[in-house]
Amino acid sequence: MSLPDRLFKLRQHGTNIRTEVLAGLTTFLTMSYIVFVNPDILGTTGMDPGAVFVATCLAAAIGSAVMALAANFPVGMAPGMGLNAFFAFTVVGAAGLPWQQALAAVFISGIVFLLLSLSGIRAWLVAGIPTSLRSAIVAGIGLFLAIIALQKSGVIVANADTMVALGKLDAAPPLLALAGFLLIAVLEARKVHGAILIGILAVTATGWLIGDVRYHGLVSLPPSLAPTFLQLDLPGLLHHDGGAPLAVLLQVVLVFVLVEVFDATGTLYGVVGRAGLLDLADGRKRFGRALLADSTAIVSGSLLGTSSTTAFAESASGVQVGARTGLTALVVAALFLAALLFSPLAAMVPAYATAPALLFVAGLMLRELVNVEWGDLTESVPAALCALAMPFTYSIANGLAFGFIAYAALKAGTGRWREARPALWLVAGLFVLRFALE
Repeated sequence: MSLPDRLFKLRQHGTNIRTEVLAGLTTFLTMSYIVFVNPDILGTTGMDPGAVFVATCLAAAIGSAVMALAANFPVGMAPGMGLNAFFAFTVVGAAGLPWQQALAAVFISGIVFLLLSLSGIRAWLVAGIPTSLRSAIVAGIGLFLAIIALQKSGVIVANADTMVALGKLDAAPPLLALAGFLLIAVLEARKVHGAILIGILAVTATGWLIGDVRYHGLVSLPPSLAPTFLQLDLPGLLHHDGGAPLAVLLQVVLVFVLVEVFDATGTLYGVVGRAGLLDLADGRKRFGRALLADSTAIVSGSLLGTSSTTAFAESASGVQVGARTGLTALVVAALFLAALLFSPLAAMVPAYATAPALLFVAGLMLRELVNVEWGDLTESVPAALCALAMPFTYSIANGLAFGFIAYAALKAGTGRWREARPALWLVAGLFVLRFALE
C-alpha cells in the first residue's frame, strides 16, 4: 500500500489517489475566490491587503491540512464569508474597534469555540436554537453581503431622502459588476467548476482592457506577512478604558461564536453527510475531531491576521466528484500554498470585480428561508426580524439580537415558553445584557 493509502484509508473508502486529487482541485477552484475577496473586505479596515492575502492563503492551507490529517474528511477550510464582513463593517466599522483588537476578538472566540467543542456545549447550543432562527441567521448574513456588494459596485448609492437609491448604471463599475454576477449565475447553472473565480477574473480582465485596472504582473514572491502577523491587541481589547466597553466585547465575541458555531457545524454536517461519512463506524468520532480542527483554524488565523476560518460549503463540489477522504483537503491545502505566488493578480482585482461574488453567495444563502415555519407567527416573525435587521441596521449583531429576543418574547407572550429551549433563553439573555450595558 502507498503512503496516501495507509494515511487516508483510500481503499476502505472506495476511492483512489486520482479521484481525490481531482476532487481537491475541484474544491479549490470553487472556493479560491476567497483569496481575492477577503483582502478586499478586510482592507477596508486599514489592514495591509498584501499581508491579508498571505494570511488568507496560509489560514486556508493550515485549516484544510488539519482537517485532512486530524479528521480525514474531504472538507476545505478558509476565512468565511459573512464572518469577514462582520469583522470589517460591524466590529471595526460600526463599533469602532481597531483591527488589531478585532483580531483579538477572533482569537478569544476561537478559544471559546474550542472549549465549547471539547465540553460538548457546542452540540447543546446548536440543538437548542430553533431551525427558523438558524435559517434566518444564514439568510440575514446573505442580505448583509448583498447590500455590501451593491454598495461596493456603485449599483446603489446614498440618498438623503430615501437612504439608498439606484446608482448611475452608465458607469463601468456597476455595469461590469452586474455582468459578472450574471456570468457567475449562468456558469453555475451550467455546473461549470470555479464559476465564481471565473467571474472575478473576467470582470478584472475587462476592467484592464478598458484601462480601468493596471496590470501588476502575474507571479511573484508573496508579500510580507509582518503587517498582520501577531498584531492582535489582546490587552487593548480587554482593558475597559483603553479598549472596548464590556457591552461591545460581549457582543463581538458572542456574535463571532454564534456565527462560527452555526456556520461551521451546519456546513460540516451537510458536506460530510453528503459523502456518507457520518454513517461509518468511526464517523461520529472523526466529526468530533473535525470540530476541534475548525476551532484550531480560527485561533491560528487570528494570529496570522485574518477573520475567522471555517469549513466551506463549496467542499460539496469535491464530494460530487468523488471525494471521500482527507487527501482531498490536503490537495486543497497545497493549492492554497501555491496561490501565494499569485499576489500580483490579487492586487489587480478591483472592488467591483469581487462584488459579483458577494452578491451571488448572498443569493445562495437566501435559500435558507424555505426552512422557516411561515405558518407559525411565533417562528416566522422573529426569523423575519432577524434577517431584515442585519442589512437595515448594517449589523449582523443587531439582527441576531433582535431575532433571539423577539423569539423569546413571542414564545413567552403566547404561553408557549416551553418551546424555547434553555440555549435560546441563554443567548437571548446575553443580548439583553449587552443592550443594558450600553
